Amino acid sequence: MPGDDGSSLALAMLEAVGDPAMLLDAAGVVVAANSDARRSWPGLARGRHLSMSLRSPDVLSAVEAVRRGEARALCEYAERVPVERFFRLTVSALDSGEEAAPERPAVMLVFRDLTEERRLEMMRADFVSNASHELRTPLASLLGFIETLQGPARGDEKARERFLDIMREQARRMARLIDDLLSLSRIEMSEHRRPETPIDLADLARQTVETMRKAAEDRGVAVAFSAPDGPLVVPGERDDLIRVVENLVENAVKYGGDGGRVEVTARRIATTTGPAAELAVRDFGPGIAPEHLPRLTERFYRVDTAASRAKGGTGLGLAIVKHIVIRHRGRLAMESKPGEGATFRAIFPLDPA
Repeated sequence: MPGDDGSSLALAMLEAVGDPAMLLDAAGVVVAANSDARRSWPGLARGRHLSMSLRSPDVLSAVEAVRRGEARALCEYAERVPVERFFRLTVSALDSGEEAAPERPAVMLVFRDLTEERRLEMMRADFVSNASHELRTPLASLLGFIETLQGPARGDEKARERFLDIMREQARRMARLIDDLLSLSRIEMSEHRRPETPIDLADLARQTVETMRKAAEDRGVAVAFSAPDGPLVVPGERDDLIRVVENLVENAVKYGGDGGRVEVTARRIATTTGPAAELAVRDFGPGIAPEHLPRLTERFYRVDTAASRAKGGTGLGLAIVKHIVIRHRGRLAMESKPGEGATFRAIFPLDPA
């Protein structure tokens, strides 16, 4: 933005708004934009028409209405990529009482971010729907065993011990399910905010795999890790990235452990959008049929429901991984053939610094 007094004052006022905001001249060309707006729409630039950055008919119609003489116009604006975001836009006329001139602000746009409010609404509905469905079976089991212990098995010590073991597992399953549902909801709530803390993905993956090695060996699975000598720094949230490694390795051990080994690799790769860090987890188990691959990251989708529940799975592990990867502006790729194991690749943009 230019450094003359008028533009500097306008920019200072926009920065004080606290939401993405911008000024347009009478022709719809961007005169100034605050840092929130430039961060939200990197293509936004002074001297370019608004339509070059925001291709929304509703937004452009609201701007046009104000340019035609309305004092204010309201509309809603939604984005689907790279993550879903919702805004309420207020377009206001700036009437200085003077004839409009080139480079003079004539219209002000303020975008109020409604993403967290919308996500909270969806989270409440999803939580009630999913929790009620998935908790119904273990709750029914617990009630059945309690009634049996209070009735026919009241004096049967062996039956009591066996039933109590089953009840403990069902209670643990419900606890895991609730933990995963809350984790998924938390991640979805913050999915539109990209993490910015520099994290060495290679070192984080190495430490996480090391803490999981003993549990995998107890299941008869050897976990190998390899990474380059140098760091692989990505902008990220440490706890979320640890969760990605844990979930992918746990899945490989649980469902691909028949192959006896799991390979975890962190490396630098080139993508069409620039250099990236890839975390790949490969197992050598029975593999996954092609028709299941596109649906693996859906909530509660299981290739084999009975086997998944028997192994302690909640059906939410890969959904959590997918949303964490999306929040980090990365992507999740899956490859598998029946009888040849499966490979899951989480790819994150490298820190440009």
